[in-house]
Amino acid sequence: MTKARFKTLDRRAFLGAATALGAGFALPAMAQSTIDAGMEVREETANTNMRRNISSFRALDWQPYFDNTKNGAILVDTISRALHFWSEDQTIYRLYPTSVPVSEDLTRRGRTEVIRKVEGPTWAPTPAMKQRNPEWPDFVPAGPDNPLGTHALYLSWQYYRIHGTHDTRKIGRKSSNGCIGLYNEHIKELFGLSMVGTQVLLI
Repeated sequence: MTKARFKTLDRRAFLGAATALGAGFALPAMAQSTIDAGMEVREETANTNMRRNISSFRALDWQPYFDNTKNGAILVDTISRALHFWSEDQTIYRLYPTSVPVSEDLTRRGRTEVIRKVEGPTWAPTPAMKQRNPEWPDFVPAGPDNPLGTHALYLSWQYYRIHGTHDTRKIGRKSSNGCIGLYNEHIKELFGLSMVGTQVLLI
């Protein structure tokens, strides 16, 4: 593919597209359509051209990943940087762009579940985070400076969450310390769709 054929979107256009995907995107359980395979998003700055690549950003079927959709099911693909949600009755499907851990050693994969839902979460760094970044605060209350955004889904793995972010530049990037981040409007919707007990698989 030539450079001329690549889609170059500014950040505002991508945010609009991402919002449309999350807020209004509902497909039957068996849908297998491609959203935008290999979509490239470029952000221009005065000094550098930063590039964010979301690969294979496409709808999936739940059946290869779960035995059933009891309590709903969340699949997080750390390679394509996308989160998929299916409701228990399979009538609702959502696909959201995400941030993923910044390095492989911070990435955890496998099966877990939502054990707690918090609107307006507070945040404290883990011991490992504090060791790496001693200048970080010990506690951040809910609000615009909180790294967990407006809503958080706590997983059965200690310190791991699916949460929002006020820093929209992180979405689509390897930018987290282990958690999965979504735009605040997307985590708000997922918060309402999911429940304590929703299945979660990270691949």
